[in-house]
Amino acid sequence: MIDALELALLAFAGYRATQLAVHDTILDPARAVVFDWHSRNTDSTVRSAAVTLISCPYCMGWWISGALLATWLLVTGQFDQAPLLVHGVEWFAVAGAAVLLNRIDDTLGEVGK
Repeated sequence: MIDALELALLAFAGYRATQLAVHDTILDPARAVVFDWHSRNTDSTVRSAAVTLISCPYCMGWWISGALLATWLLVTGQFDQAPLLVHGVEWFAVAGAAVLLNRIDDTLGEVGK
């Protein structure tokens, strides 16, 4: 099981990676390709799901947090030290903390406008 410091580290990494994937201009060309692909067939459920995923910080943050947690657990040799259910709860904790950071950032950004 991860400790509080690892949870904080993974939450900050998840927050930043989510911002990169959803908002940062460096990935605008990649997002533009997906939006263009969707615009050619807007009735496609798969294409609509892809657009939702890449434009929603909560959706993208969930999967990014899971990938970061899995990578962390595997690299540090902690994956087999706890039941899978415990890792599922850790996933919720990491994703929830990352989303909290995102909400704080959104709120502070609105206050500054």
